[in-house]
Amino acid sequence: MKDLKVKGPLERGVAADLWRNTLSRIPSVFGRLVYLSSLRDPNTGRYEHHGLGLVFGDRQADIALQSSHTDTFLEWLCYDLEQQKADLNLYLSDLPELKKTVLDTWLRLAPYRNLLPGSASDVEKRVYLSDLEALLAVLRNEYGVADLDPDA
Repeated sequence: MKDLKVKGPLERGVAADLWRNTLSRIPSVFGRLVYLSSLRDPNTGRYEHHGLGLVFGDRQADIALQSSHTDTFLEWLCYDLEQQKADLNLYLSDLPELKKTVLDTWLRLAPYRNLLPGSASDVEKRVYLSDLEALLAVLRNEYGVADLDPDA
């Protein structure tokens, strides 16, 4: 896994620019995962970032964003459940919505399924979903989110 954070301040290139000007400002790995997945066009799978595209070209921006999405996803998978829970709480703390509201929505709509990079293997997908669903069960209890009614 490439570590874009190690790049020096004079490092040039689209990946270094992405880290320095955007990703390093997102405090949680999960937040970076959300951000990067939001830049992927759901119809084409291509990543689009206006600023990076203007400076480096759309193709280079797509490559760097795709790579960063994969790296961020793998970083999340390397965390144990305790680290994932702390990181997820950090992400939730930065949202303007109440944690209880966000968790209720996630439990009903499962938007976290759309955060997977296209490069994720079946095993990686299963581990991610298993870990996240276990964390959501714990957080549901912590924040008093009602159980889902299967007949609703």
